[in-house]
Amino acid sequence: MSAQKDRWVSSLVFLLFCACSIPRSRSASLQQEPSPQHYFSGLEAGRASLAFFTPSVSPGAQPFLEQIESSAEALQDYGISVVKVNCPKEDVSRYCGKENALRKAFLFRGPRLIREFPTDALFDVNSIVANVLFALLFNEVKYVETLADLENIENVLKGKSNMVFAYVPATGTAEHRAVMEAAFAYGTIHQFVLTTEAALLKATSHDDPDVSSAWLCFCHCQRATDPGQPCRRTALAQPLTLLNIHRHLKLMGAPLVTEVAEDPEKISTVHLQLGLPLVFILSQKETCEADRRTAEFVAWQLLGKAGVALLSRDLVDLNILHRSNVALKTPDEGMPIQYLVLEDTDEVITLVEDKNKVKQIQEDEQEEEEEDEDEKEDNNQDIQDDQVVEAVSRDKKRELPLEEILVLTEENFHSSLSEAARTVVLFYASWEAVSLAVLRSYCEVPAQLKGTPGVLLSRVNCWDWPGLCSQENVTQFPTMRIYKEGQQSVTYGGMWGTEELSSFILLNQVSCPLKLATMDEAEGYLRGEFPSELSSHHHTSLLGVFSTATSEAREAFEEAGNILSGHVRMGMYFEDDALALSQKYSVSPPALLLARSGGRSVEGITLSKHSVQDMVQMIRYELLDIFPEITVPNLPQYLQLGKPFLILFSAGDISQVESKEMLKLAKGRPQQEFVACWLNLKKTPVGHGILRTYFSTTPSLPVLLWVNLHAGGQVFKFPSEQSITEMNILSWLEKLQAGLEIPSSTLSEEDWKPPLPAYDFLQMMEHSVPELSPQPSGTPAQQPPKSRGGDTAGGDTATREEPSQESTAEEVGSPGRGLRGTAPRLAARDKQGKRHSEL
Repeated sequence: MSAQKDRWVSSLVFLLFCACSIPRSRSASLQQEPSPQHYFSGLEAGRASLAFFTPSVSPGAQPFLEQIESSAEALQDYGISVVKVNCPKEDVSRYCGKENALRKAFLFRGPRLIREFPTDALFDVNSIVANVLFALLFNEVKYVETLADLENIENVLKGKSNMVFAYVPATGTAEHRAVMEAAFAYGTIHQFVLTTEAALLKATSHDDPDVSSAWLCFCHCQRATDPGQPCRRTALAQPLTLLNIHRHLKLMGAPLVTEVAEDPEKISTVHLQLGLPLVFILSQKETCEADRRTAEFVAWQLLGKAGVALLSRDLVDLNILHRSNVALKTPDEGMPIQYLVLEDTDEVITLVEDKNKVKQIQEDEQEEEEEDEDEKEDNNQDIQDDQVVEAVSRDKKRELPLEEILVLTEENFHSSLSEAARTVVLFYASWEAVSLAVLRSYCEVPAQLKGTPGVLLSRVNCWDWPGLCSQENVTQFPTMRIYKEGQQSVTYGGMWGTEELSSFILLNQVSCPLKLATMDEAEGYLRGEFPSELSSHHHTSLLGVFSTATSEAREAFEEAGNILSGHVRMGMYFEDDALALSQKYSVSPPALLLARSGGRSVEGITLSKHSVQDMVQMIRYELLDIFPEITVPNLPQYLQLGKPFLILFSAGDISQVESKEMLKLAKGRPQQEFVACWLNLKKTPVGHGILRTYFSTTPSLPVLLWVNLHAGGQVFKFPSEQSITEMNILSWLEKLQAGLEIPSSTLSEEDWKPPLPAYDFLQMMEHSVPELSPQPSGTPAQQPPKSRGGDTAGGDTATREEPSQESTAEEVGSPGRGLRGTAPRLAARDKQGKRHSEL
């Protein structure tokens, strides 16, 4: 209804302008009556008329008559007729008497007298129109003299309607007329208030106003729902004319922020129609609420100067830079929309108020782009060299299923941490490729944890909430942490695959090591049935068994559990019957029991070293698979061993015969000297590139290779005419040791370094918690085995000693990018290329 009324008012004002511009003959506007009796008998109820009574001959009244006749044209537009009534000589009534004739003008509504005007107050057309409308609009336009009067009117209007407050130095001026004409058109929508008191103008202004000039402001009282909340005021910046007032009120009536979901080129608002620019705040789903508040703040600052729209990038496919956060559309025909990167809201306001600012920003961005190009050339860095960036760029239009992951902001971060027993938070940066790649893995975690109670998955975009990330001391990203009420948060430090993330979250649900109270709990733990929180976790379980006399080993085991928390499933049993439990698996306390495949295979290992460092080292080593399938995620764990690889490349799953023979070989004593493993080219296609590096053409599969990456880089190929059996392989390895085999290829000694340190993901993996190298630095690389002798462990239960290599713990760290400084709410100027170079 209000929209229809606004359109009706706009149409009325437009018609008034048009009507004022149409020339009319004076006789068509000024009516003449032969006598007062004839005039009063023809008055219509509700119709206004301005009458002046004059004798037939009155040469001294000629100037007044000219002005009153000229005003007839303007007043007729408002339905007010101007009537000249001739007074007969013999008529000495009230209106034709000497004291009134040509000394006063009378305003009637129907037969009722509204107001008498002395002719010296009606000195020109402006004064006549202003005073007549002021008298007729007595209820629509309130006149106030004091600040208290004005505040009383504001308090009545709060939450209901808006107010137009005007100051004019004197009544009867052109500005007074403009206010009255606007009130005639808009008086049913807004409350108009008028004053001529200079003291009141000063009391309502923060600055020292010019009391000699007229002034008008729009008071937004309808938005002030709280009685104690003041009405915001937006002053008219242009001269006080009817056209400018109409334009101002149209802008005040427009939505504060327009939310759009289409191409900005197709958007047209009242601001553009009235010759003002339109500012777009580019938003996204994760920060929609914060962006809306930012847009509202900017809109209040630019009210009357520009329009503000909130454009969702998720709903519109814009071919622009991801870091662009503001767009400017001008009313000029044919001017393209400018997409900019601004640092804060002050720059947005300056952008509108200073027309040269756009050109300056564009020049600065062009200079930065040129600098970035120079840096790329200097660093020999092409974005396609980074496979992570390339992959993210290739799939950037793919929608991520983030519905089950809560978006955290500065407002809801701390309150959300108390909603669940454990809150998992991924801190990332939306501009950075590694963060986006990790976010893809993270969004698949809810499916992995389905049915797991007490876990809340959430995320914080450090690009939008830099203050929050700094407050939480996030110095690298991506960073994942688990918050538990009343406890210190735990930071993840491992591979960023979905399975690894899910495993870390699951394992953090129970203490590490988990203290078991009964033999039944211990047996259930080894079968994977206890505790219930880990029933969906099917990895190897490790149980430490200690007697009362082995307190030193038990304390070292507990400390090792604290270090390995979230990465290893560890339990501990030290009750009176611990000896019986360990003897069941042919070991004596202190000992470790490794349960693989849900407890179907339990291996006993005697603990001979009781330092925390040795304990952590041994646990990490023993948890490695005996005959692993090499994948991209687990490759760093085996590279850290510093041993040669005996690796079987296969086009798919290896046969049962090959698997059995390789497993027998791996379980033998020589397994301490090399890593026996295999690689499935279907699951890990990067293997094709590895083989092409080793050979000029890809050999027929399967192919068994000996590769010593740590000494000489020689690659030996197992004879394809021989079957893959334990005996044949050991015989071949003896020939290698004797120097009787010729290498198929030798790898280059040149280091394969990443283009920049920021891309050294293997180094990040090596520093991840709690990676520990089982081989000390400086230890010479192991040579092929000297003999094929040795004991072969068979059956489900086996006993073997822990490895004897000394080691030192790697420094604890967290993989990810360094978070350099903070990015303001409106994105920072730093670009991706520049950020990488800083690393």
